Amino acid sequence: MKLFNYECLNKEQIIIKGQIKAENMEQAVDMLHKNELTVIDVKELNDTQKSKGISKGKKVSISELTIFTRQFATMIGAGVPIAKAIVTMSLQTSNPTLRSALENIASNIEGGMSLSDAFSAYPDIFSNLYIAMLHAGEVGGILEHSLLRLADQLQKEKFIKDEIKSATTYPKIIIIFALVVFIAMMVFLVPIFEGIIPDTIEMPGLTKFIFRVSHSIREKYYIWIAVVTAIVSGTIAFFKGKTGHDLWERKKTSMPIFGSIILKTVIARFTRTLSILLDGGIPIVQALKSAGPTSGSDVLASTIENTIDEIERGKSIASTLQESEFFPPMVSHMIAVGEEAGSLPDLLNKIADFYEQEVATETRGLQALIQPVLLVAIGLLIGGMVIALYLPVFTASTAVGG
Repeated sequence: MKLFNYECLNKEQIIIKGQIKAENMEQAVDMLHKNELTVIDVKELNDTQKSKGISKGKKVSISELTIFTRQFATMIGAGVPIAKAIVTMSLQTSNPTLRSALENIASNIEGGMSLSDAFSAYPDIFSNLYIAMLHAGEVGGILEHSLLRLADQLQKEKFIKDEIKSATTYPKIIIIFALVVFIAMMVFLVPIFEGIIPDTIEMPGLTKFIFRVSHSIREKYYIWIAVVTAIVSGTIAFFKGKTGHDLWERKKTSMPIFGSIILKTVIARFTRTLSILLDGGIPIVQALKSAGPTSGSDVLASTIENTIDEIERGKSIASTLQESEFFPPMVSHMIAVGEEAGSLPDLLNKIADFYEQEVATETRGLQALIQPVLLVAIGLLIGGMVIALYLPVFTASTAVGG
C-alpha cells in the first residue's frame, strides 16, 4: 500500500486535506470520488515524508487496539460525535503510529468520508473484520454494539496468543541457555581438559570428537557463523516464498504436538469472527468471505471459498463443511443445529468458546510436558560432555597410580 496526500472539495465546497492509503494513484482518486469529494490534488508521499507522517514505526498492539475500541464505543454511547471522539482518543494514545492514523482518519471523516472507508485506509492497523464490523455498525445504526463486540474479539484473540506465547517462551529460554553453555564449554572448558591429558593416553571416540569440534569452533568460527547464518536465512527465505508458505499451510495443522493447537486456534478464530459478523447483520456470504481470510489458515480460507460457491447454489453451511476434511464433525453438527434453530451466531460463539478453552488446556499441558523433557535433554548433553572429558583424566590418574 502507498500513502497519498490529498486536497479536495466536499459538498459544501470547503477545502479539506488528509492522507489516504491505496495501491496506486488511480485507486486513491476513485476512493475519494466514491466519498463524493472533488479532487484538487493527490500526491504520493516519498520515504522522508512518510517518516514524518504514517511511518513504519511502532506497531500497534492488540492491547492498544482493544483499549481504543472500548473507549470509542463508550464515547459513541455517550453521544460524542465520531470525528471528535477519534480526535480525543488520538490525543490520549502514546503510540505514535496509532495517533497519526487516528488524526488522519478524523480529518477524512470531517471531510465527508464514511467511517469504514476512513479506517480502511490503514489495513496494517485495522483488519478486514474490523472494517466490516464498522461498516455494519455504521449502516445498521448499531456502531456502539459493533465496537463492543470487536473489543471482546480482540481481547479473546490476545488471550489465545498469550497462552501460546507462554507455552513457547520457556522452551526458547532453555534452548538459548543450553546453546550458550555448550559454546562456552567448547571454547573455554574443553581446551583446559585437552591441555592436562597426556598424549600417551588413548582417548575414547566421543572425547576425540568433542576435541575436534572445539578446535573447529575456536579456529574456524567464521565458517560456523557463515553456515548457521546461511541455514537460518535460507529457511526463512524458503518459508516466505510461495512453495514454502504453501507447504507450511498444508502441514501446520496436522504436524505432531503443535498441529492440534494450531487447528483449534484457527477454528476458534474463524467461528468467533463469523459469529460477530452475522450478529452484526452482515449477510452470510459476505460474512464468510470476511471470516475465511482472518482465520490464519490458507487451507481454511480455501475451504470457505468452496463453501460459498455451494451455498450460492442452495446448499446449507453445515452440509458443505461436513464434506470438507478440515473441520471436525462437532463443528459441522453444531452449525447444523444453529441453522435449523435460527441461532447460528450463538452456536458459533459456543464453538469458539469451546476451542479457545481447548487451546488454553493443551498449551498448559504442553508446557508441563516440554519443561522436564528439555531439562533431561540438556542434562544428558552437558552430562555426556563432562563424562567424555573426565574419562581420559581418570585413565591418566589410574595409569600414574599403577
